[in-house]
Order: sequence, then C-alpha cells, then structure tokens
Amino acid sequence: MMSVLIVIHLLVVIALVGVVLLQRSEGGALGTGGGGGFMTGRGQANALSRATAILATLFFVSALAMSILAGWSRTPHSVFDENAPAKSSNEKPAEPNLLDQLKGAGAPTTPAPAK
Repeated sequence: MMSVLIVIHLLVVIALVGVVLLQRSEGGALGTGGGGGFMTGRGQANALSRATAILATLFFVSALAMSILAGWSRTPHSVFDENAPAKSSNEKPAEPNLLDQLKGAGAPTTPAPAK
C-alpha cells in the first residue's frame, strides 16, 4: 500500500513541477518574462492556476496519507523499559587506562619490576 502511495505522490510532484514551469512569469526577474508561446491568454492561465491548485491539494493529501500510514505501523516503546545487557562472568576486567589512573591516584602507577 505504501509503495503505491509513494508512486502516486511522485507522479503528482512531477506534474506539479511541470505545471508550475508552464505558467507565465509575472515579474520577469528570473528570465525573459514569459513572452509569447505555448500557453498564452487568459483562459490558459486560469486552467494552469486551477491545475496547480488541484495538484497542490493532491500533494498535501498524499503526504498526509503517507505519514498516517507510517504512524500506524510504528509501535510505541520506551528506552527505559529495556534491560541493560548482563555482563558475563567469563570476561576479564578491562585494564585501567591512563585517564583512570590519573583520576585515581593523581599520578600514573608504575608497574612492578619483573624479577
């Protein structure tokens, strides 16, 4: 179900980008200002505005549906309910590192000389 909804969402996104790019630029700050061409006239502008509104609505509806579906499959859990892993008795204790030695005695301990 989720994969079908993702495909529909992607198709809506591609169509929305295409419809927005077909619209005529009002300000002309990013290019030539639209000029004449494929979609000119008031009727086509109204159709593109209506198509943009419909595709934007479909975009938001599909995004909400995907988030609701993802929330249904998620089970709530708490990190405090989990038990800490038990330490096995076979493991030898870790050797103290330099930081532990500095904290404990103020100066590192030197190992006893070997005989």
